[in-house]
Amino acid sequence: MRAMVLAAGLGTRLRPITYEIAKPMVPVLDRPVMAHIVDLLERHGVDQIVANLHHFPDAIRDYFGDRVEYRYESELLGTAGGVRNCADLLGEGTFLVISGDALTDIDVSALLASHRERGALATVAARRVSDTREYGVVLHDTQGRITGFQEKPEPEDALSDLGNCGIYCLEPAIFEHFPPQPFVDWAQDVFPALLASGAPFYVHQIEEYWNDVGSLAELRQGTFDALAGELRIEIAGRELAPGVIVGDGSRIDGVESLEGSIWIGRDVAIGAGVRLRGPLVIGDGATIGEGAALRDTIVFPGTEVVPRSILIGAIAGHFGIAASLRPRQR
Repeated sequence: MRAMVLAAGLGTRLRPITYEIAKPMVPVLDRPVMAHIVDLLERHGVDQIVANLHHFPDAIRDYFGDRVEYRYESELLGTAGGVRNCADLLGEGTFLVISGDALTDIDVSALLASHRERGALATVAARRVSDTREYGVVLHDTQGRITGFQEKPEPEDALSDLGNCGIYCLEPAIFEHFPPQPFVDWAQDVFPALLASGAPFYVHQIEEYWNDVGSLAELRQGTFDALAGELRIEIAGRELAPGVIVGDGSRIDGVESLEGSIWIGRDVAIGAGVRLRGPLVIGDGATIGEGAALRDTIVFPGTEVVPRSILIGAIAGHFGIAASLRPRQR
C-alpha cells in the first residue's frame, strides 16, 4: 500500500513558527506532526510513503531519512498538482493522500475498506465539525455519494456539518480528471470535475480524532488533546507522579510544585524552585531556569526558558528548532 503526505505548504497561519521550520515539522509532544502521520500509516500497513517538499525541505529529509521518498517542488503545484507530480511514485493501485498537518488517529484500514466496498474512484474522509466557517463541508446522498461542497459557509447557510479532513483514498484513474495546467487544487479543480462526470465519488465519515493544526490555537489544542489522551498516539516517557510523564535523562527532583497534566521530554534540565502547572508540554533538550513558573504552555525542543520567567498560555520556541528534533528509535 502506498500513501502520499502533502508536505510542501508554507503554513502561513502558523507564523512566526513556520518562518523557522516547515509546518509538518512543528512538534506535537515528542515528535513532529508529520512523524505522527508516518507512524499511523505504517501501523496500518502502508509500506511506501511519498512526500512533496518545498518549504525547508532539508529538515524533513534529515528527520525521516529513507522512511519516506521525496519529490521537491521548485514552485508550488497545489494540493492536487503536487500529487500528480508524484504519480510515478504512487504505483498502479489504490493509494492514500493525507495532509502533512493532519493530527489524527483515523482508522486508515476502515477508510480503505469503505473505498473498495463501494468501488469508488475517490473517497473523502470527513468529520462532524462545530464551526463550518473553518472548513470545506461535504454534501452527500443517503448512499454516501458526494453531491457537492460548500467552502467555509456561515453556520446558518451550511447544508452539512461534515468537514473535509484532507484525507483521500484514490485510484490512479483520478488523474484523468485533472486539468492540464501545472497548479491544480482538489476543491477548485478536481472535485468539480468528478461531480460533473458522475464518477463514483464517496464520503467516509470518521469518528476518530482529527485536527488540521492550521493555526496557533489549533496547535495548542491538538497538543493538549494528545496529552489528555483524546488523541490516540504513543506518548514516550514514564509516569513519575499522577499525570506527570517524564522522558529519559530528565529529572524533576528540584521542582517546587507539580500540578495537572504535564509531559516532559528527554534530557530536559529543570532548575531548582521551578513551578509547573498543566496542561504543560516541555520538549526534548529544553532548559527551564531556576525559579521559573509555567502554566498552560508549550515549550518547544531545545528552548531555554530563562530563570524566574513566568509563562502562561505561551508557545515558547527558538531559532534552530529543527536541529533540536531528534527521531525516536523504532
